[in-house]
Amino acid sequence: MEGIRKFDIKNLVLSIDKNYNRAVLDIDSWQDYLDCLCSEREYQKTAIKTAVIYLMSAKYSSINDLAEENYYLNEDIRTTYKTLPHFLRSLQMPNILSGVLDMATGSGKSFVIFGIAQILMSMGFVKRVLVLCPSLTIETELNKKFLELISKADLQSYIPEKFKKSLRITNANNTISANDICIENIHAVYSNTETSIDQSFINSGSDTLILSDEVHHAYNTSKDSDIKKWKEFVLNPKYGFKYHIGFTGTAYCGDDYFNDVFYRYSLRQAITDKVVKRVNYVDEETHENDYEKFQKILHNHNKSKTLYSGLKPLSIIVTSDINSAKILYEDFVDFLVSFTNDNKENVKNKVLIVTSHKDHKANVQKLPLVDDKNNPIEWIISVSMLTEGWDVQNVFQVVPWEDRAFNSKLLIAQVLGRGLRIPKGMNTQPSVRVFNHSSWSKNIRKIVDEILENEASITSSIIQSGTRAQYNFLLYKLNFDKVEQPKFNENYDEVETFDISQPLALITQDERVLKSISYIDTSNKIENVDYQIFKETKTITEVAAAIVNQYKRREKEANIRNLNNELVFNNGETEMDRLPSYDEIVAFIKASMESANIKGDKLTYANIEKINGKFTGLLRKKRSSAGFVNKVNAPEEIKTNQMAKSSDRYTAVKNGMVVYYSSDYKKELSQEELEILEFFSNELPGKQMKEINVYNFKTPSSVVVANKEPETKFIELLTRTSIAGRIDAWIKSRDTGFYSLKYILKRGSRPKEFNPDFFIKIGDNIAVIETKADNDVSKENYSKMVDARKYFSLLNEEMKKTNKNVRYAFNILTPKSYPDFEGKILDGTYFNGFNSELEIKLLEAFNNKNDN
Repeated sequence: MEGIRKFDIKNLVLSIDKNYNRAVLDIDSWQDYLDCLCSEREYQKTAIKTAVIYLMSAKYSSINDLAEENYYLNEDIRTTYKTLPHFLRSLQMPNILSGVLDMATGSGKSFVIFGIAQILMSMGFVKRVLVLCPSLTIETELNKKFLELISKADLQSYIPEKFKKSLRITNANNTISANDICIENIHAVYSNTETSIDQSFINSGSDTLILSDEVHHAYNTSKDSDIKKWKEFVLNPKYGFKYHIGFTGTAYCGDDYFNDVFYRYSLRQAITDKVVKRVNYVDEETHENDYEKFQKILHNHNKSKTLYSGLKPLSIIVTSDINSAKILYEDFVDFLVSFTNDNKENVKNKVLIVTSHKDHKANVQKLPLVDDKNNPIEWIISVSMLTEGWDVQNVFQVVPWEDRAFNSKLLIAQVLGRGLRIPKGMNTQPSVRVFNHSSWSKNIRKIVDEILENEASITSSIIQSGTRAQYNFLLYKLNFDKVEQPKFNENYDEVETFDISQPLALITQDERVLKSISYIDTSNKIENVDYQIFKETKTITEVAAAIVNQYKRREKEANIRNLNNELVFNNGETEMDRLPSYDEIVAFIKASMESANIKGDKLTYANIEKINGKFTGLLRKKRSSAGFVNKVNAPEEIKTNQMAKSSDRYTAVKNGMVVYYSSDYKKELSQEELEILEFFSNELPGKQMKEINVYNFKTPSSVVVANKEPETKFIELLTRTSIAGRIDAWIKSRDTGFYSLKYILKRGSRPKEFNPDFFIKIGDNIAVIETKADNDVSKENYSKMVDARKYFSLLNEEMKKTNKNVRYAFNILTPKSYPDFEGKILDGTYFNGFNSELEIKLLEAFNNKNDN
């Protein structure tokens, strides 16, 4: 069980033995050359020396030797890989001298690649070097850098006299000869056009060095057929390559760190050394819609323009796929046009979309120019996997638009990397703002922290063996298919009265509101930023005109209605007699606004929806219409022992969270887990670390972290001896992904999701509990309650049909109702029916109200 851990990625880096025969390898004579090449960047010099020693000191015949040596010296590696054969089998490029240099994006990998190539060829260890990369963009940048360095007279003058050679920078269009450094992208290697790869390298791999830039492409799965063959090419026996070094700033296969890294210059270290920008990202934030989010992104962008007025700051927005990028591009352009009052042509010149789609191919060529202050581009919209190879320095905001663009260590490291480079000539260390969304911020925080090596984190995982594993249990969840069938308006034949003589109760909302976002940076410093947010609005005349136009289009629908059951107006006239005029609607809206103390002539969308809802009766559709309905399949099983882990970092926990663990923790946790738990116990006050009698701690979770007071009080209730004796097991759910329920906040809107906080097993019954603060009366909580009750009622019906005895009850509880809940659990009548005080207040406040 990995459970609780520290972020010690550096402990997985393979150590190179620096005790070697200097007569075999004279790297010390290259010190002046390295000083000129790398200046004061000592980490680059160390990276070059380490790679040269590994390849040419004769200490190792292959990566297998290095891996075996480290396996017996490194406890962390032995913990990760239980046996040496397991470790060796997991190597990406076994049986050759291979390995990876993990260097933060923006730290100058190209200098290291060039230095290794020139030193090894000049010393005669290899005859030729093949530099591979994943794209033409990166190939172009490497070629430019290498030509600059090989032409730099003072650098070349520092090569020791006995090793001086004339080297050539070339590509695979030419035959690769001795003393050539060939730079090529992997697509050209496998293109249909004729290249010199085969004729240059067949049976000559033993004196060729391959240097793969952005090697994580070769190590990870890819849809690109050429990328898939990258590793196959290096290991192809017809070439017999012996030496291969990979370079990356994102040394992850998904979330797993590479196991063949032998040098690491981490992002955290690069930030500390002020080699790259600082990073700060969203810690707490809420927004109602994309319109509001766009405003915050624009505010951040304009703030960067103020702070760095001598430059032209750029913002990058990253999506997960091409279609998302296209949609976002159109929406964002429309937003900038309407919000800034700029014309569309000017805005389009400022926004560049970069994907692999043929329509955007020309845009890739524009990337090298975007830093130029005279270039109009300020915004770049890109697909996540196409964000590499841009040598762009003026990025001060990165926006992962959706969680799929930011949901693994690999993607996060790639996205962060786009904004790390410090502009030339800047003497201070600026920061890049990562505007991720708070709804999934908690889920990615652990990953971000691990990449940035921020701090310790405590992780709740599910115990799979031992005493408390018995508290795992089975849940059931409804499984739906969507089928198309006619929908019938059940309330159609009811007579209703339509009265616009009385004003409608509108929400007193200002067009502009102040909202705050909390950001956290790499030193755990919290920054609160205030934003003036303008709500989307329409004028009274626009709203009234839309209503009139809509019901005019539907006038003929009245002909199919039963004339005895029409809509009746307050003066006794029916829908067939008259409809309200445009002027009447305008007057009604103005009266409603005046009653709600709303000034001006603009309405927010929340009030527009309420007004539209008032006229719904006039705009009713025909008796039935085609639509999709949910067809219920047999309930599916959800096992608690398959619930994903959940982590909370120390900084977050110390700000008021409470950690619960069992009195048997020494038997349940590993040595590493015990050390972290001890660290938390020593650093946090006792009220935040609660040891629970193992006989009362009837949950399979290794530890339980409670976020707010309602959660802490409820866990204390569940672990009380009296209650613990009456329940079989319980589990605190994850915030996302384990057991989500849909709810509709307002009619016509997209469903939202929430995950109930607790599942409690009592015999065949399951209590599903959502905890809230006292008096948290909101439309959202009402919607959650109503839709969750419907859901579990339907689930209970399906359980009966399938002859299963399990029954579910859902409640929203607050601390005020905990004693009542406790009483019903103790007397065994809870499942006969229970209403909390908050639930009654929600019904009184919202039941029978217009859902619009």
